[in-house]
This record gives sequence, structure tokens and C-alpha cells, in this order.
Amino acid sequence: MIEVRGLTRRYGDVLAVDDLTFTVEPGAVTGFLGPNGAGKSTTMRIVLGLDRATSGTALVGGRAYASFPAPLHEVGALLDPGAVHPGRTGRDHLRIAARTNAIPTRRVDEVIERAGLGQAARRRIKGYSLGMRQRLGIAAALLGDPKVLLFDEPVNGLDLDGVRWIRGLLRQLADEGRTVLVSSHLLSEMQQIADRLVVVGRGKLIADTTTERILGGLGHVRVVSPEAANFEKVLVDKGFVVHRDGEELRVENSGADHVGTVAHESRILLHHLSEVRQSLEDAYLDLTDDSVEYRGVGR
Repeated sequence: MIEVRGLTRRYGDVLAVDDLTFTVEPGAVTGFLGPNGAGKSTTMRIVLGLDRATSGTALVGGRAYASFPAPLHEVGALLDPGAVHPGRTGRDHLRIAARTNAIPTRRVDEVIERAGLGQAARRRIKGYSLGMRQRLGIAAALLGDPKVLLFDEPVNGLDLDGVRWIRGLLRQLADEGRTVLVSSHLLSEMQQIADRLVVVGRGKLIADTTTERILGGLGHVRVVSPEAANFEKVLVDKGFVVHRDGEELRVENSGADHVGTVAHESRILLHHLSEVRQSLEDAYLDLTDDSVEYRGVGR
């Protein structure tokens, strides 16, 4: 379990993380989302003891990362796949990490196979593609068979086969009861992988809930009726949030069955009734619209 409580990190006048509180539970894949500059990487670095909090705490299993004598047994992480010695082979990189954390050498071969490195593990890292560096970083994260795993943009540089592999790996790790936190800008992948979402903007918590709830809460029901004006009044009187455009109604945060029941009871003729499910990208843009710090300007 990862517990972040009242976490704040200030760099001079810049407030990178602002009183952030959330929990990442075991047995689920938790997506960590937010615009550039939202504080995601800073938060993950503090969890891993690579940066200090100005105030608040970030604990793994109730302990600070720095208190673990052999941290790879407790926490595995992929933050920067480029932060490796380019002159070493992938296998040597893993063997050194294993030796410094009292991990049996046989475990190196196991994670090489699980990460799909194959013969590439015997080549020098400077010749690796970004995708192979990602696989090496994931192998290193798995080396100590930890219960807690953090991945920052794990699908970067992976081909389609690699993306499918990491998708299955994350699901398997969560199903084994591990705590899995994944930061990514590929929202289509997060929609398929994540059970829960923690969304941040300008260092503050925006949402902490299930993926299903975020998607469902931002969906709507589309209605087409020759009696749209009358039906709008009926729905509003019953507490629905409704937008009308001619004969078409958009009913927010409801289900087609509920809206259809109201139409039947009110003897309203409908020509069309359907639920419109937004994608995670739509939901994310709605949630973070006020928190985007860097925007492009069109011509």
C-alpha cells in the first residue's frame, strides 16, 4: 500500500505538490493522471525517497522508503529508463542491482525472461532502443519480487506487442495482490488497464475514484422526441439536469432505463433513447481543464 498524506513540495516560489492526499490499495492497478507540471513525477520521486517533502508524508507499507535496508525487496520502480550505465550489458546491470540488495543471481534470469529481453540482455545498453530500455527498467523493478510497484510512462517506446505485454503484466501483478501505481499520458491504455484513477492538477487532488465511476459520471443520455420541450420540463421537475436543442435532449448523469421509465410514465413519445459513454480522454479533459498550465496556441 502507498499512503500519501498532506504531501506538499515547494521549490522556491513554485508549489509543485499542494497538500496532496490519496491511497493506492493492493490488488488493483491505479492510474496516476494529470497535465504536464501537475506534480505526478515529483510525488513519485518523494515516495521513492529521491526528493524530500516540504511537509506531509509518503509511506510504503506504513514506512518511509529510506527506512528499508534492501528496498528492492519492498518497492520496484521504473521512472527513467535512461538512468543506466550505457557501457554495461543489461544482464550486468541487473546482476549489480541484485548483488547490492541480496537478491539471488537466479532471479536475474527470471526477470530477463519475464521482461522479454532475451539475448538483448547480453548486449551493451548503449545499443538498446527506447523500448528495450523500458523492458530493462521493468525487469529491474521486478527483481526483488516487491509487493509495491511504481511505473512512470511504462509503454513509452514499446511496439504494439510490447504494449499488449505490459498491459497483461500490470493486470497480472495486481491480480497477485500487489500495489501497482502507473503514471501515463496514454489515456486509451489507462482506460483499459486502470481499476482506479488518481487525477491531479497544479499539485492538487482532482479525483480519486474508480475508472468506471469517472466514465459513468461524465456520460449522458441522448433523447430525441417530438415532445422534447414538454419532456424537458418533466425531467427538470424530477431533478434531472437537462440540455435541449430542438427535439434533442441531453440528460446528464443518468441512465437510459431511468429516463425511459419517466417517459413511459409521462406518456412521452420518444424517437431515440441511448446512453453516450465518454472516453477516458473526454473525462480527463473535463476534469483537468482548469488545471492545464501549458497550452499551445493555434494559428
